[in-house]
Amino acid sequence: MGTERIETDLIGPLPIPGDVLYGVHTRRAELNFTVSGLRLKDFPELIQSMAMVKKAAARANAELGLLSAEKASAISEACDELIELKCVDENFPVDMMQGGAGTSTNMNVNEVVANQSLLKLGANVGDYDKLHPNDDVNLSQSTNDVYPTALRLTILRACEGLIESQVGLRDAFRAQAHEYATVLKVGRTQLQDAVPMTVGQEFGAFAELIDEDIDQLQAASRLMKEVNLGGSAIGTSINVPRGFGAAACAHLTQISGIQLTRARNLIEATSDTGGFVSISSVLKRIAVKLTKVCNDLRLLSSGPRGGLGEIRLPPVQAGSSIMPGKVNAVIPEMMNQIAFQVIGNDPTVTLAASAGQLQLNAMEPVIILNILQSMRMLTRGMEIFKQRCVVGIEVDVDRCKDLLDQSLVLATPLAMLIGYSKAAQLSKKALAEKRGLRQVVEEEGILTSSQVEELFEVTSAFANF
Repeated sequence: MGTERIETDLIGPLPIPGDVLYGVHTRRAELNFTVSGLRLKDFPELIQSMAMVKKAAARANAELGLLSAEKASAISEACDELIELKCVDENFPVDMMQGGAGTSTNMNVNEVVANQSLLKLGANVGDYDKLHPNDDVNLSQSTNDVYPTALRLTILRACEGLIESQVGLRDAFRAQAHEYATVLKVGRTQLQDAVPMTVGQEFGAFAELIDEDIDQLQAASRLMKEVNLGGSAIGTSINVPRGFGAAACAHLTQISGIQLTRARNLIEATSDTGGFVSISSVLKRIAVKLTKVCNDLRLLSSGPRGGLGEIRLPPVQAGSSIMPGKVNAVIPEMMNQIAFQVIGNDPTVTLAASAGQLQLNAMEPVIILNILQSMRMLTRGMEIFKQRCVVGIEVDVDRCKDLLDQSLVLATPLAMLIGYSKAAQLSKKALAEKRGLRQVVEEEGILTSSQVEELFEVTSAFANF
C-alpha cells in the first residue's frame, strides 16, 4: 500500500493513510469524534463481537444465494482474523464516544473486513468494485440490528470473566472463613460493641454476599441473549430477505458458543435498552457491596496498634513518603475507587437509556462504553483484590480475644437472665469504673456461681446465638 489513497463518499473525496485497512467513513468519524481518548481498538472484545456478527451474516447470505461462495469465504476469513485480534491496533481509530447510534463502529468494521477480504482475493485495498463494505460485508444488515446485537454479545462474553473473578473472590473468603471458623471476636453495630461472633462468620458473610451477586448477574445476563438481528433499520426487516434473521442468529450462536434467540418483536427490541439498564444496575449492586467489604477490611485492619487491629492485610507497598514503616490498605482502597466509578457509570447508562426516541436509541455508544468499563474494572479489580489482599489476610487471634474480654458484649445474654434494665445498669457501672463486666456481676451476687461461670465462659455463651 502507498503512503496515501483517496476515497470518496457523499460528502466528497478524503485522503486515507495508505497503510491502514479502514476507509473514508472511518476516517471521517476519526476526525469528527476525537473526544474521549478511548477508541474502538481499546475495546477489542467489541471488535471481536462485531466480527462474529459479520461472519454469521456472510454465512447466512451465502446460504440464501445472495453472496457468492468466494466472497463469503473471504469475508469469513477476514472476520476470523479480527476475532483472533490480528490487524486491530492500527485499524480501529474510531472514538467510543460517537454520534450516529454506532454507525461509525459498524462502518469501521465493514471497511476493515472488506479490505482484508480484497487482499485475500488478490485485489487492492479500496477496490470496492470487487467487494464492497456496504453492499457485501453489510449485506442484509443495518447498524441498528448489527450494533445492538454485538453489544449484547460482548456483554455476555464479558460476564464469563466477571463471574470467574466473583467466584474466585468468594472462594477466597470462604477459605478464610473455614480457617478462622472458631476464632471469637466482638461483633459490632453502628461501630459499637454488640454481641460475640466468630471471624469465620464475618468472612463467611462476605462470601455469601458475593455469591448472591453471582446469581443476580447470571439472571440479568439472560436478558442479553435476545437480539434483534435481521430487524434492519427499525425492526421492520426492510431490505432483509426472508430467513436471513433466523439463519444469521443460528450461525452467530455457533460462532460465539453462546445461545442467542431472536426477539419476538423486532421493532420493540431495536429501540429498547432495558436490558442494558438491568445489567448496569447489577454492576452497581456488585460495586456497592464490595465497597462495604473493603470498608470493613480497612476498619478491622486499622492501626496496627492504635486501631482495631483484628486482622493484618498483606503489606504490598510503603504507605508514606515521610512516615517510615507505615503501610496502608491500598488494595481495598483501589477496590473502593473502582466501585465508586462503577456506581457513577450507572446513572450515565440510565440517562442514555431514557434518551431513546421513537424507533431507536442513538445513545448506545455511551451505554456500552460505561458498561464495558465497569465490567472490565470489576473483573480485574476483584482478581487483584483476591490475589494481593484476601488470600493473605492474617487474623490476630490474641487481639480478637483481648478486645472481646474487655468489651461488654455479654450484656446481651446477661439480660436474658436478669432483665434488660438491670443488665444495662451493670454494663454502665462496668464502663464507668473501667472494670470487667464479670467482676461487677460477681459483686452484685445476683447470679449463682455456676450461672456466672456459664455466662462468662465465652465459648459457652456464644453457642446460644
